[in-house]
Amino acid sequence: MNTIYTTIYKSTFGELLLGEYEEQLCLVDWNYRSKRQQVDDRLKSFFKAEYVEQLTPLHQKAIDQLKEYADRKRTEFNLPLIFAGTAFQQKVWNELLKVPFGKSISYLELSRRLGDEKAIRAVASANGANAISILVPCHRIIGSNGELTGYAGGTAVKHKLLQLEGLIQQQALF
Repeated sequence: MNTIYTTIYKSTFGELLLGEYEEQLCLVDWNYRSKRQQVDDRLKSFFKAEYVEQLTPLHQKAIDQLKEYADRKRTEFNLPLIFAGTAFQQKVWNELLKVPFGKSISYLELSRRLGDEKAIRAVASANGANAISILVPCHRIIGSNGELTGYAGGTAVKHKLLQLEGLIQQQALF
């Protein structure tokens, strides 16, 4: 049996579960997400692995980069990633990596970039199955009408991430 080393990181955006498989990140996901068990089961099955809680140097590097991102000192991540999903899901996740910091696109545009605008539901489903949040920026995908639809970390977190990236103006609280 293989091993996915996991650790919890309490970020400024919420609690993240980080996972490393063979010195690559396979998991940076919201610990409280509604499909937590499904995501964990998919990773364990895909890699034929079990979770072992242990902080690794790669986890620490990811935490450091996530802190820099939260402090507006980083706009890109340079960490080794490995995806656990179908060929189609991996195609979607690789396309997400091309959406730069400070930019957003619609689910329809993402579908077009993947070559089939009629596959919008499948693309949205794959986007929602992303297990490497923030680093694989599924939060940058919005509704065609500009609405912040769906996000595993919750739409409030999606709003905060897009605000951090300058896509949403900070609202004054009075």
